[in-house]
Amino acid sequence: MLDRTSVEGVSNLGDQLQNCIASPETALCIPPECYTSDAILSEEIQQIFRRKWIGIGPAGRFKKAGDYEALEIGGVPIIVLRDKAGKLRAYANTCRHRGARLLDGEGNCSGIRCPFHSWAYKLDGTLAGVPGIEEMPDFDRAQYGLIEFQAAEVASLAFVCLDKNAPAVEAQLGEFAKLHRPWPMETLVPLRRRTFEVNCNWKAFIDVFNEYYHLPYVHPDSINAVYDPPKPSDKVTGEFASQYGETAGTGGLLEDQQEHALPNMAGLDPAVANGVRYTWIFPNMTFAAGSDALWIYESNPICANRSRITQTACFERQTVARENFEEAVEQYYIRLDAAIAEDIPALENQQLGLNSPFAEQGRFSPNMEANVAAFANWYARTMLGN
Repeated sequence: MLDRTSVEGVSNLGDQLQNCIASPETALCIPPECYTSDAILSEEIQQIFRRKWIGIGPAGRFKKAGDYEALEIGGVPIIVLRDKAGKLRAYANTCRHRGARLLDGEGNCSGIRCPFHSWAYKLDGTLAGVPGIEEMPDFDRAQYGLIEFQAAEVASLAFVCLDKNAPAVEAQLGEFAKLHRPWPMETLVPLRRRTFEVNCNWKAFIDVFNEYYHLPYVHPDSINAVYDPPKPSDKVTGEFASQYGETAGTGGLLEDQQEHALPNMAGLDPAVANGVRYTWIFPNMTFAAGSDALWIYESNPICANRSRITQTACFERQTVARENFEEAVEQYYIRLDAAIAEDIPALENQQLGLNSPFAEQGRFSPNMEANVAAFANWYARTMLGN
């Protein structure tokens, strides 16, 4: 955990983090150094990314046996795949022979074969074959399966934990699945998934996605008029924050695109048919659940001042089967890209300001930044070991 006095010259960091552990009405924002210091990022990697359950987007992209994606969590290369029994698995992306990377990108495989010396592994991680094994008479292949991590699916979202001693994902997520039951999460189909990089801290990107405060200033002519002021944040059990707000039309489209709206999801609870729920699953995955679509962001650090962002758009199964879906969905992609194109300059400008030696902790707009304040509280407690 962080020393309560300093990290490589960041004085009084513990006291500054303690200021975040309060109600949104009185709490201070996360200290600027936590957005700019690579030394603090190293602590985040150890305390958060290598100990907590980390969201890796929709589980639906691993549809059939052998579907895989090579990812990185906390600087650790991993492989996530669906095995032949239908179980989601996560492995270290390193051969048990001499450590070569096994897979890159995404795709489908019947098994995993090392490109260096051709050691082969089954989808369940067991070692299937070794060239020249007859020259190693005491070799026990059972001892050389892939190193496995914990993997889980909750409400059609996928999670991985690098800490083998961490409790089950349900202990971290609490009542997350219950709160999102009004949406037919199990029928959502992940479609366009793209990754890009932004010159801002990983936390800053998810901050902006979860607050209404910036809408009239960053998105005055694109999406601001769609959103009504949010309802008070939900009181939840679990390491996440969530807030629901009504919309004038759908939050999945720009103000001038509303005539292209898709129908509500089949099975959607009518109580949430006129708005969007913004949820931040700590630490690094967030999504907006609307009446017609769900869009997800994963934010992962490259360094303190740069992050890698993955965006996925999801639509309900019956909606995807509609005759005019391909034409209509392009308007949703336009909206996602347009909002991000407005957010990125604001985020990169904020990052420049955060790097100033005179940047200090600010205050929250309690309702407009409720999720951000909740994360700051969780982050401070986690980093301090509370």
